[in-house]
Amino acid sequence: MKRKALLTNFNFWHRLINLWSVLFFFLIIYNFFNPASGGEILDLVSVIYIGALAIYVSNKEFERWYHKHDRQHPGEIFVIIWSILVVLLIVADLLSRGHYRMPGSVVSAYIAVLTILAITRKSKQAYQLRFAKKK
Repeated sequence: MKRKALLTNFNFWHRLINLWSVLFFFLIIYNFFNPASGGEILDLVSVIYIGALAIYVSNKEFERWYHKHDRQHPGEIFVIIWSILVVLLIVADLLSRGHYRMPGSVVSAYIAVLTILAITRKSKQAYQLRFAKKK
């Protein structure tokens, strides 16, 4: 019973995605400074990260639609951090003249983050339209 409560707790998923985010960002930066370290770990962490993010966001949206979510966790700030990191990596890629290549797992994760943001924004708009009419 306690395990089920933990897995359905919004704060648990919020903390978990923050942990995976910090770990993933650290590994991306580490890979930048040590490109010979290999990107296999980035591939693994990116899959786990995207999965955890999808669960977190899905949980958040279900709570919204069942009127159980009233906290604000602006995903836009998260996407801005991701965007800054990706732009810096692109510039580094261009300036390194072949010494650094941005891993595909980073690009895939960034696209997933943007996609998830777009879906949640549409869901939030639909929720606001639906329930604004009933008030």
